Amino acid sequence: MRVYAVGDIHGRLDLTEIILDLINADQRERGILPAMIVFLGDYVDRGPSSKEVVDRLLGDLGECLSPVFIKGNHESLLLSFLRDAQDNFWLKNGGDSALLSYGVDADLVKFATRGTPTGLQEASARFRDALPESHLSFYRNLRPCFRVGGYFFVHGGVRPGVPLEEQCEEDLLWIRDPFLTSNKDFGAVVVHGHTPAREPQLLPNRIGLDTYAFKSNRLTAVGLEGTRRWILSTAS
Repeated sequence: MRVYAVGDIHGRLDLTEIILDLINADQRERGILPAMIVFLGDYVDRGPSSKEVVDRLLGDLGECLSPVFIKGNHESLLLSFLRDAQDNFWLKNGGDSALLSYGVDADLVKFATRGTPTGLQEASARFRDALPESHLSFYRNLRPCFRVGGYFFVHGGVRPGVPLEEQCEEDLLWIRDPFLTSNKDFGAVVVHGHTPAREPQLLPNRIGLDTYAFKSNRLTAVGLEGTRRWILSTAS
């Protein structure tokens, strides 16, 4: 079967539209097959259009494309902020842009970003009021990982030496080293985002697809079919 995987979007609706157009064009050029399109998490934050990105992903993605949505660490931070806004860590790491995209007042966002308890709680309440139920369901139902064939799709990576079925969610969302520096066989080729690089990384044991899209304008996807791998990108 054919699978596409898409790296970290981070609030860039414009790049999302382009990569979907590229994937649909690639489908037509190769001969349309039922295919999976796996999004590797970090849909929100930093870029200006977090809400609009989720709206787009909940819509029609293209002919014969079945989506799989992986949880990123930024979605985990978003959910924590909704449950109990104890600190401003999420806001200082791009969550302020997400709140603005959902229409939370800019002055309140600025106040909450300072870490004031009353500001944090009020911003969390306003965010919950502004959040469509379809979006809340989307965030709550993201998958920590997904496996098909010889590939294991995840946001952050895996801990070397731990079987894939025994990985903990914190590692799946957050790990960098020792995953990135390992040359071990993980039990499947791990397809991940989370750690940005200038170019996609096609290594024997992992494929890294975070190319810093929100700043570089390069959102990257990989196509997988049998033993073949090919890259699609919004910028050369």
